[in-house]
Amino acid sequence: MNWKKMAAAGLLAAGMAVLFAGCGGSGDKKAADAPKKPDKIVAGIDDTFAPMGFRDENGEIVGFDIDMGKAVSKEIGVPIEFKPIDWASKESEIASGRINVIWNGLTVTEERKKVLDYTDPYLNNKQVFVVMNDSDITDAKQLAGKRVCAQEGSTSQSAMDKQPEVRDSFSVWKLYPDFTSCFMDLESGRADAVLGDSVLINYYMQKKPGQFRVLPGVVANEVYAVGVKKGDKALVDLLNEGFKKVEASGEASKISEKWFGTDLSVKAK
Repeated sequence: MNWKKMAAAGLLAAGMAVLFAGCGGSGDKKAADAPKKPDKIVAGIDDTFAPMGFRDENGEIVGFDIDMGKAVSKEIGVPIEFKPIDWASKESEIASGRINVIWNGLTVTEERKKVLDYTDPYLNNKQVFVVMNDSDITDAKQLAGKRVCAQEGSTSQSAMDKQPEVRDSFSVWKLYPDFTSCFMDLESGRADAVLGDSVLINYYMQKKPGQFRVLPGVVANEVYAVGVKKGDKALVDLLNEGFKKVEASGEASKISEKWFGTDLSVKAK
């Protein structure tokens, strides 16, 4: 090989080295720019909110949101730990960092958007009144002068706060820390009606067929989403990625059918 050929070969090798170095640098930069996945996601729940998240007869936390959490966790490759919290203090729990997300039938509201960011909606819901099946109340207008209860810190409370003329027509408007206590009052006769999430009320009605009756009409139409600390876009994007995959695989529909007997899942856009 003469010196001209050797020089040409040297220039070619140098050029290839620069090319590969450039490619490697670009890939490394993209990897560095990609948000790092968390080691774990701690999700705050109300462990009395059947069928979204509650304790079974063995004390294990089960429910629709628990199954969805497991499915999303599998898709995104990050463990999700469900931690019982005081539901009325959920916003302060996430602000303090004791939990990373609020995931337990959390309704999207404009008020909550001021302090939380949300994932895409994953379940449809509505606010309705329920009475005992043998009650003489057949219409929500007949609740004037009656005893009505709901869960404290819930969108049932918010719905009535937006309709003070309806709320103030009740002889008693009682708020409990959990929805189960509302149903206990209803069954014992200490309350005439309960305002709550249709997904929860339908679950109770399935557990005790023929005992309860939903009044006609809807107080509010809602959707559930996961609440995330304000500004944590990386976590919102990560969870949305998981929800889309769970929906696309048909797993979201299966989980909904398991807990509600019908597909209430919100279809990913």
